[in-house]
Amino acid sequence: MQILKSVSEVLEWRKNAKGSVGFVPTMGALHGGHASLIKKSVEQNDNTIVSIFVNPTQFLPGEDLSTYPRNEEADIKICSLSGASAVFFPKESEIYAKDEPLILAPKHLSSVLEGTLRPGHFDGVCRVLNKFFNLIRPDRAYFGKKDAQQLTIVQNMVKNFFLNLEIVPCEIVRGGDGLALSSRNTYLSDSELCYALKLSRALMKASNLIKAGELNSKVIKTAMQESLEPLKVDYAEIVNRDFEAIEKVILGNSIILVAAYVGKTRLIDNLWV
Repeated sequence: MQILKSVSEVLEWRKNAKGSVGFVPTMGALHGGHASLIKKSVEQNDNTIVSIFVNPTQFLPGEDLSTYPRNEEADIKICSLSGASAVFFPKESEIYAKDEPLILAPKHLSSVLEGTLRPGHFDGVCRVLNKFFNLIRPDRAYFGKKDAQQLTIVQNMVKNFFLNLEIVPCEIVRGGDGLALSSRNTYLSDSELCYALKLSRALMKASNLIKAGELNSKVIKTAMQESLEPLKVDYAEIVNRDFEAIEKVILGNSIILVAAYVGKTRLIDNLWV
Protein backbone atom coordinates (compact mmCIF):
# COMPACT_ATOMS: atom_id res chain seq x y z
CA MET A 1 0.00 0.00 0.00
CA GLN A 2 1.31 3.42 -0.96
CA ILE A 3 1.16 6.39 1.39
CA LEU A 4 0.66 9.62 -0.54
CA LYS A 5 1.33 13.00 1.03
CA SER A 6 0.95 15.45 -1.85
CA VAL A 7 -1.28 16.24 -4.81
CA SER A 8 1.58 15.47 -7.19
CA GLU A 9 1.98 12.00 -5.67
CA VAL A 10 -1.73 11.33 -6.11
CA LEU A 11 -1.61 12.44 -9.74
CA GLU A 12 1.33 10.10 -10.35
CA TRP A 13 -0.47 7.23 -8.57
CA ARG A 14 -3.62 7.83 -10.61
CA LYS A 15 -1.69 7.90 -13.87
CA ASN A 16 -0.20 4.49 -13.10
CA ALA A 17 -3.39 2.90 -11.72
CA LYS A 18 -4.56 0.22 -14.13
CA GLY A 19 -8.25 -0.64 -14.25
CA SER A 20 -11.04 0.77 -12.11
CA VAL A 21 -10.49 3.06 -9.13
CA GLY A 22 -12.61 3.16 -5.99
CA PHE A 23 -12.41 6.07 -3.56
CA VAL A 24 -13.25 6.20 0.15
CA PRO A 25 -13.15 9.77 1.55
CA THR A 26 -12.75 9.91 5.34
CA MET A 27 -11.70 12.25 8.14
CA GLY A 28 -9.62 9.53 9.79
CA ALA A 29 -10.12 7.99 13.23
CA LEU A 30 -11.08 4.94 11.23
CA HIS A 31 -13.26 2.18 12.65
CA GLY A 32 -15.17 -0.88 11.45
CA GLY A 33 -17.61 1.24 9.49
CA HIS A 34 -14.81 2.77 7.44
CA ALA A 35 -13.22 -0.65 7.01
CA SER A 36 -16.49 -1.93 5.51
CA LEU A 37 -16.42 0.88 2.94
CA ILE A 38 -12.82 0.12 2.01
CA LYS A 39 -13.52 -3.61 1.71
CA LYS A 40 -16.56 -2.92 -0.49
CA SER A 41 -14.39 -0.80 -2.76
CA VAL A 42 -11.69 -3.47 -2.88
CA GLU A 43 -14.33 -6.02 -3.94
CA GLN A 44 -15.63 -3.82 -6.75
CA ASN A 45 -12.48 -2.13 -8.09
CA ASP A 46 -8.95 -2.91 -9.23
CA ASN A 47 -7.56 -0.08 -7.09
CA THR A 48 -8.83 1.58 -3.90
CA ILE A 49 -7.60 4.89 -2.52
CA VAL A 50 -8.59 6.28 0.89
CA SER A 51 -8.28 9.95 1.79
CA ILE A 52 -7.75 10.99 5.41
CA PHE A 53 -8.38 14.69 5.86
CA VAL A 54 -10.08 16.55 8.70
CA ASN A 55 -11.74 19.08 6.42
CA PRO A 56 -11.85 22.51 8.10
CA THR A 57 -14.52 23.98 5.83
CA GLN A 58 -17.23 21.64 7.09
CA PHE A 59 -16.76 22.56 10.76
CA LEU A 60 -18.68 25.47 12.27
CA PRO A 61 -17.16 27.85 14.84
CA GLY A 62 -17.17 26.16 18.24
CA GLU A 63 -17.28 22.63 16.84
CA ASP A 64 -14.60 20.02 17.45
CA LEU A 65 -12.17 20.73 14.59
CA SER A 66 -9.16 21.08 16.90
CA THR A 67 -10.06 18.08 19.05
CA TYR A 68 -11.39 15.72 16.36
CA PRO A 69 -9.73 12.33 16.99
CA ARG A 70 -6.61 11.72 14.92
CA ASN A 71 -4.50 8.56 14.79
CA GLU A 72 -2.47 8.34 11.60
CA GLU A 73 -0.64 5.12 12.51
CA ALA A 74 -3.84 3.24 13.35
CA ASP A 75 -5.56 4.59 10.24
CA ILE A 76 -2.76 3.36 8.00
CA LYS A 77 -3.01 -0.09 9.58
CA ILE A 78 -6.78 -0.30 9.03
CA CYS A 79 -6.39 0.79 5.41
CA SER A 80 -3.69 -1.80 4.82
CA LEU A 81 -5.60 -4.64 6.51
CA SER A 82 -8.72 -3.73 4.55
CA GLY A 83 -6.87 -4.04 1.26
CA ALA A 84 -6.48 -0.42 0.15
CA SER A 85 -4.00 0.29 -2.62
CA ALA A 86 -3.16 3.79 -1.39
CA VAL A 87 -3.94 6.24 1.39
CA PHE A 88 -3.80 9.99 0.84
CA PHE A 89 -3.03 12.45 3.63
CA PRO A 90 -3.63 15.87 2.00
CA LYS A 91 -2.08 19.08 3.21
CA GLU A 92 -4.65 21.82 3.77
CA SER A 93 -2.37 24.29 1.94
CA GLU A 94 -2.57 22.15 -1.20
CA ILE A 95 -6.31 21.55 -1.00
CA TYR A 96 -7.47 25.12 -0.44
CA ALA A 97 -6.40 28.36 -2.09
CA LYS A 98 -7.32 31.89 -1.03
CA ASP A 99 -10.45 33.46 -2.51
CA GLU A 100 -11.42 30.34 -4.42
CA PRO A 101 -15.03 29.89 -5.57
CA LEU A 102 -17.31 27.86 -3.33
CA ILE A 103 -19.10 24.69 -4.35
CA LEU A 104 -22.52 25.09 -2.76
CA ALA A 105 -24.78 22.27 -1.65
CA PRO A 106 -28.33 22.33 -3.10
CA LYS A 107 -30.53 24.46 -0.86
CA HIS A 108 -33.57 22.18 -0.95
CA LEU A 109 -31.47 19.38 0.57
CA SER A 110 -29.06 21.37 2.73
CA SER A 111 -31.50 23.75 4.42
CA VAL A 112 -33.22 21.14 6.61
CA LEU A 113 -32.18 19.01 9.61
CA GLU A 114 -28.36 19.03 9.73
CA GLY A 115 -28.31 21.99 7.36
CA THR A 116 -30.51 24.07 9.66
CA LEU A 117 -28.45 23.26 12.72
CA ARG A 118 -25.07 23.44 11.01
CA PRO A 119 -25.39 26.12 8.30
CA GLY A 120 -22.59 25.91 5.76
CA HIS A 121 -21.55 22.40 6.80
CA PHE A 122 -22.68 20.76 3.57
CA ASP A 123 -21.12 23.53 1.49
CA GLY A 124 -17.79 22.52 3.03
CA VAL A 125 -18.46 18.85 2.34
CA CYS A 126 -19.30 19.49 -1.30
CA ARG A 127 -16.33 21.82 -1.65
CA VAL A 128 -13.74 19.27 -0.59
CA LEU A 129 -15.36 16.32 -2.34
CA ASN A 130 -15.53 18.19 -5.63
CA LYS A 131 -11.78 18.71 -5.33
CA PHE A 132 -11.10 15.07 -4.48
CA PHE A 133 -13.32 13.80 -7.28
CA ASN A 134 -11.50 15.95 -9.83
CA LEU A 135 -8.07 15.03 -8.46
CA ILE A 136 -8.55 11.28 -8.11
CA ARG A 137 -11.10 10.75 -10.92
CA PRO A 138 -12.52 7.59 -9.34
CA ASP A 139 -14.99 5.28 -11.03
CA ARG A 140 -16.84 4.80 -7.76
CA ALA A 141 -16.90 6.52 -4.37
CA TYR A 142 -18.21 4.93 -1.18
CA PHE A 143 -20.34 6.59 1.50
CA GLY A 144 -22.07 5.20 4.57
CA LYS A 145 -25.83 5.52 4.99
CA LYS A 146 -25.32 6.77 8.55
CA ASP A 147 -24.70 10.22 7.08
CA ALA A 148 -27.93 9.96 5.10
CA GLN A 149 -28.32 13.65 4.31
CA GLN A 150 -24.69 13.93 3.22
CA LEU A 151 -25.08 10.89 0.98
CA THR A 152 -28.14 12.37 -0.72
CA ILE A 153 -26.44 15.74 -1.21
CA VAL A 154 -23.33 14.14 -2.70
CA GLN A 155 -25.45 12.10 -5.10
CA ASN A 156 -27.20 15.31 -6.12
CA MET A 157 -23.90 17.15 -6.60
CA VAL A 158 -22.50 14.39 -8.82
CA LYS A 159 -25.66 14.50 -10.93
CA ASN A 160 -25.76 18.30 -11.20
CA PHE A 161 -22.08 18.63 -12.13
CA PHE A 162 -22.28 15.76 -14.65
CA LEU A 163 -19.47 13.88 -12.94
CA ASN A 164 -18.67 10.49 -14.44
CA LEU A 165 -18.78 8.79 -11.09
CA GLU A 166 -20.95 6.23 -9.29
CA ILE A 167 -21.78 6.94 -5.64
CA VAL A 168 -22.13 3.65 -3.78
CA PRO A 169 -24.24 3.77 -0.59
CA CYS A 170 -23.11 1.34 2.12
CA GLU A 171 -25.07 -0.01 5.07
CA ILE A 172 -24.61 1.32 8.60
CA VAL A 173 -22.24 -0.78 10.70
CA ARG A 174 -23.26 -1.24 14.32
CA GLY A 175 -21.68 -2.74 17.41
CA GLY A 176 -23.19 -5.78 19.05
CA ASP A 177 -25.20 -3.45 21.29
CA GLY A 178 -26.75 -1.69 18.29
CA LEU A 179 -24.75 1.54 18.57
CA ALA A 180 -23.81 2.90 15.15
CA LEU A 181 -20.04 3.09 14.80
CA SER A 182 -18.71 6.66 14.78
CA SER A 183 -15.34 8.31 15.25
CA ARG A 184 -16.96 10.56 17.85
CA ASN A 185 -17.88 7.55 19.98
CA THR A 186 -14.33 7.82 21.32
CA TYR A 187 -15.42 10.94 23.20
CA LEU A 188 -17.93 8.94 25.29
CA SER A 189 -17.30 7.64 28.80
CA ASP A 190 -18.54 4.18 29.78
CA SER A 191 -21.68 5.62 31.35
CA GLU A 192 -22.29 7.85 28.31
CA LEU A 193 -22.01 4.85 26.01
CA CYS A 194 -25.05 3.40 27.77
CA TYR A 195 -27.01 6.60 27.11
CA ALA A 196 -25.83 6.62 23.48
CA LEU A 197 -27.75 3.38 22.95
CA LYS A 198 -30.94 5.42 23.26
CA LEU A 199 -30.50 6.59 19.66
CA SER A 200 -30.56 3.12 18.12
CA ARG A 201 -33.28 2.02 20.54
CA ALA A 202 -35.46 4.94 19.50
CA LEU A 203 -35.04 3.85 15.89
CA MET A 204 -35.84 0.27 16.85
CA LYS A 205 -39.00 1.54 18.57
CA ALA A 206 -39.98 3.29 15.34
CA SER A 207 -39.25 0.13 13.34
CA ASN A 208 -41.40 -2.01 15.63
CA LEU A 209 -44.30 0.45 15.38
CA ILE A 210 -44.09 0.40 11.58
CA LYS A 211 -43.99 -3.40 11.53
CA ALA A 212 -47.13 -3.35 13.68
CA GLY A 213 -48.85 -1.20 11.07
CA GLU A 214 -48.37 2.29 12.52
CA LEU A 215 -47.46 4.71 9.72
CA ASN A 216 -48.45 8.06 11.28
CA SER A 217 -45.28 10.13 11.54
CA LYS A 218 -46.47 12.13 14.54
CA VAL A 219 -47.22 9.01 16.58
CA ILE A 220 -43.87 7.45 15.69
CA LYS A 221 -41.90 10.63 16.46
CA THR A 222 -43.62 11.00 19.84
CA ALA A 223 -42.62 7.45 20.74
CA MET A 224 -39.05 8.14 19.65
CA GLN A 225 -38.85 11.31 21.75
CA GLU A 226 -39.97 9.32 24.80
CA SER A 227 -37.28 6.70 24.13
CA LEU A 228 -34.64 9.41 23.87
CA GLU A 229 -35.32 11.01 27.26
CA PRO A 230 -33.43 12.55 29.05
CA LEU A 231 -31.05 13.33 26.16
CA LYS A 232 -30.97 16.76 24.54
CA VAL A 233 -32.55 16.01 21.15
CA ASP A 234 -31.86 18.15 18.09
CA TYR A 235 -34.40 16.27 16.03
CA ALA A 236 -36.30 13.01 15.61
CA GLU A 237 -37.73 13.31 12.13
CA ILE A 238 -39.27 11.28 9.33
CA VAL A 239 -38.68 12.34 5.72
CA ASN A 240 -38.90 10.90 2.25
CA ARG A 241 -35.75 10.22 0.25
CA ASP A 242 -35.80 13.84 -0.96
CA PHE A 243 -35.65 14.97 2.69
CA GLU A 244 -39.17 16.38 2.69
CA ALA A 245 -41.14 15.97 5.91
CA ILE A 246 -44.00 13.48 5.50
CA GLU A 247 -47.15 12.91 7.56
CA LYS A 248 -47.11 9.16 6.96
CA VAL A 249 -44.27 6.69 6.46
CA ILE A 250 -43.95 5.61 2.84
CA LEU A 251 -42.51 2.10 2.82
CA GLY A 252 -39.50 1.97 0.51
CA ASN A 253 -39.17 5.76 0.35
CA SER A 254 -38.64 7.02 3.92
CA ILE A 255 -35.78 7.74 6.30
CA ILE A 256 -36.17 8.10 10.06
CA LEU A 257 -33.43 10.29 11.52
CA VAL A 258 -32.30 11.26 14.98
CA ALA A 259 -29.66 13.63 16.32
CA ALA A 260 -29.02 14.02 20.05
CA TYR A 261 -26.37 14.98 22.56
CA VAL A 262 -24.87 12.43 24.92
CA GLY A 263 -23.09 14.68 27.37
CA LYS A 264 -21.20 17.10 25.13
CA THR A 265 -21.01 14.69 22.20
CA ARG A 266 -23.46 15.05 19.36
CA LEU A 267 -24.44 11.79 17.65
CA ILE A 268 -26.62 11.01 14.65
CA ASP A 269 -28.29 7.82 13.49
CA ASN A 270 -31.01 6.79 11.07
CA LEU A 271 -33.13 4.02 9.68
CA TRP A 272 -33.99 3.61 6.01
CA VAL A 273 -37.53 2.29 5.69
